[in-house]
Amino acid sequence: MNSSISSSEAAVQHDGTLWRRFAITLVVATLAVLAAIVALAIVVDPYDSGRSALFEKPGVRPQGPRTANASRGRDPAFDAMVVGNSRIQLLSPERLNQGSGLNFVQLAVPGSGPKEHLALIDWFLRHRKAPPRAVVVSVDDLWCTSDPALPNDKPFPFWLYSRDPLEYAEGLVRFDLLEELPMRFAYLLGKDQERARPDGYWDYEPEYTALGYTTNPAIRKRLEQKPYASAERFERDPQEGKRRFPAAERLKEVAASLPAETALVLIVPPAYINIQPPAGTEKAFSLQACKAALTAAAQVHPKSAVVDWRVDRPENRNPNLFFDALHYRLPIARQIEKDVTAALRRVL
Repeated sequence: MNSSISSSEAAVQHDGTLWRRFAITLVVATLAVLAAIVALAIVVDPYDSGRSALFEKPGVRPQGPRTANASRGRDPAFDAMVVGNSRIQLLSPERLNQGSGLNFVQLAVPGSGPKEHLALIDWFLRHRKAPPRAVVVSVDDLWCTSDPALPNDKPFPFWLYSRDPLEYAEGLVRFDLLEELPMRFAYLLGKDQERARPDGYWDYEPEYTALGYTTNPAIRKRLEQKPYASAERFERDPQEGKRRFPAAERLKEVAASLPAETALVLIVPPAYINIQPPAGTEKAFSLQACKAALTAAAQVHPKSAVVDWRVDRPENRNPNLFFDALHYRLPIARQIEKDVTAALRRVL
């Protein structure tokens, strides 16, 4: 009986050893394949981040700005940038160029906030061999958060813009890389492959129009809403002296680091009059304090200006110039472009 038990135990031990070897072999093989894919991706540089010099073809295939901006932001053809979200996307680099004599790239990312914008500014600045001529930043309500983490609601590939090579490599460990690599090879090796627009401009008016934002009564009716109509009024700011805006503090660091030759222009984007908080409300006090903090941060740099469209002005009272309460149409964009170029002429 003892010999029988010993034989059974030996068989179990043998099977256990085989399974351990199989598991180890599988893990090692998987890690080897993963390492090979990441190494290939680093060499191929799927988003044209400049971390590999193997391929010299500039640009990337058409894709979203979250990844395409890595290529645009390091393009030496540009000496000026615009950054923000969809509320600044309609500003045309071509028209800004005509009015200023500079060469702008549009790095707006829909659904993004100050954390993403600061990462893109850093990326653009550190890829300039000569001092940039201008940095134009849209500072909307998201810049007025009191959270020092500057939380972002939408995913963003911070690893792609990181200064840390290891963080970049870790960021490449993603499923969609398997989809991107073949398309990257097709773009690099194909003669007639379409390239994403180098200056990043996207006129989204046709898309908004097609969705009924200019004709659908239910959508148009949203402009009539007044969220602050019944808000409590105060004679003075109930939080006076206590408000903190971490994004403004980060902006101040950027402003202080800019070369003397570089202009810094902040744009406070428009909002339809019905969602602008009435004077005396807590929201109005918060907005004014935030604007003051952002303006003070920019003024650390001698060549700075603020273009403030978050005010009561005729354009912001015309519903035909807005798709919704925050997204304006091309006529307003054209006027903002003129205001930005005028500001640039004053400080440059």
